[in-house]
Amino acid sequence: MTTLQDTVRPKARSSGWKATVILILLVPVLWSPLLLFRYVLYQPFNIPSGSMMPTLVVGDYVFAAKYAYGYGRYSFPFAPSFISGRFRAADPAYGDIVVFRSPKVDEIDYVKRVVGLPGDRIQMRQGQLFLNDKQVARVALKEVAAGSACGGETGTRVKRWRETMPNGASYITYDCVDNGYADNTEVYTVPPGHFFALGDNRDNSTDSRFKSVMGFVPMDNLIGKVTRIFWSLDSEGELRVDRLGKVG
Repeated sequence: MTTLQDTVRPKARSSGWKATVILILLVPVLWSPLLLFRYVLYQPFNIPSGSMMPTLVVGDYVFAAKYAYGYGRYSFPFAPSFISGRFRAADPAYGDIVVFRSPKVDEIDYVKRVVGLPGDRIQMRQGQLFLNDKQVARVALKEVAAGSACGGETGTRVKRWRETMPNGASYITYDCVDNGYADNTEVYTVPPGHFFALGDNRDNSTDSRFKSVMGFVPMDNLIGKVTRIFWSLDSEGELRVDRLGKVG
């Protein structure tokens, strides 16, 4: 004699099997937007050092727009080393904050600000940035407690400057030490296909001023343009609400 229970069980197993198959088929569909976002549009990065203070601080999480400068060897993980050039290539603008692969150590990514483009002459004189023999405009701001920006010594103050590039890009830089190690440099002439990058924390940044460590950066090493801080906590673990949003 057939019972109701006997007739229901096979249908349950059939439904379960169908649901499993549907779920498996849906996985690529569900993951596609995430993969598109991560590998084609925006890549998240964590800021590990204070070289870009005060714009970016240690622990910030930022999005870099990968489409901003085109796609090349470093746009995608595990891309073969023989790839050269960039698809839909575009050069950065003065003042852009960019993420790029180190020209010296292939496994390291840096985040810096673009201050020189191909053909430009860059020099630091007494801590002031000169572009093509003209001082980049800057205005002194009120000094603030240095905190970790200048080594974290109690009571240390840091000078702040509002620097404005010829295209109008404006940002704040830190100056921890007068006439520091890299405050007076030779003239750097940016070669074709490269850019010159500086950190906003001028006395505590490894950047293009140091030839043996970085030097000029090939355009092909660009990964993306930093467009947004999407997570930032202060020293007490509280969310910095006022620092969320677009990076100036």
